[in-house]
Amino acid sequence: MNDTREQLIIDLQRIEENDYELRSGEHLRDYVKLMLEYIGDPQPKLRDDLIYSTFYKWINEKQWFSDAELRELLWILLDEQHLFYHIGSKEDQAVFTRTFSVLVVALILQRHREQALIDNAEFTNVKEALIRYYEEEQDLRGFMQEEGWAHAAAHGADALDELVLCSESDAAIREEVLAVIQRMLYNEQFIFSDEEDERIATIVATIVEHHLLPQQSIVDWIGSLEQCGGWPRSRGQYVARVNTKNFVRSLYFRLLPIKNNPVMLEALLKAEMNLNEFTQ
Repeated sequence: MNDTREQLIIDLQRIEENDYELRSGEHLRDYVKLMLEYIGDPQPKLRDDLIYSTFYKWINEKQWFSDAELRELLWILLDEQHLFYHIGSKEDQAVFTRTFSVLVVALILQRHREQALIDNAEFTNVKEALIRYYEEEQDLRGFMQEEGWAHAAAHGADALDELVLCSESDAAIREEVLAVIQRMLYNEQFIFSDEEDERIATIVATIVEHHLLPQQSIVDWIGSLEQCGGWPRSRGQYVARVNTKNFVRSLYFRLLPIKNNPVMLEALLKAEMNLNEFTQ
């Protein structure tokens, strides 16, 4: 039995019961070090219910971290022992470290949007890390019966959604995000079944709702998604086509309530028709 791990569970449960307050004499840094050590714990009780929930409360609601502490936390999360821990591996427990690190990055970016924490050069490093992660992640499992959520495509999408909203993001960065979304849909190995399509659609809905790219740019991108429908038949083509078909359906219904959007909705309907072999 790992005494440190067991004590961390006890402490975080007590902190949760105490509305995430610390006792007199306790310090955030003491817990943060251990929470980062166990951020990818294979048991969802510690990883998801306690560590992530505590980070959420302390970063977003309590706002107890100083700007310097959040920057330090961000660079740790983006390092080779966290976001890129055994990147490229499949079907092992390393995925949890990566996918729960990227979730906390999303929390920090949300705070950055409210009050700037990092400069332009640092923001570029964050952007490049998130794009690289979304390109290189190979373990795309969603929910597992015993280990709980891995959900890389969804968790990474949450961070990318925060990224496109940052004031430092320009059209070029948002186009990069659209390109990496397409690569994720075209992953050729994994059909998403745990509503990853909805979390990915959130990014594009955000771009549309906040007018972060010209409408024609998004319409052209939607049109480019159809190309996998014409690939030679293979398992990879099937995966890409089904993922993309489900994504354009999700995005269509997300954009449906937005007024003055007929061109984009028409583009989504056309893409769905061209990707749906049952309507051809």
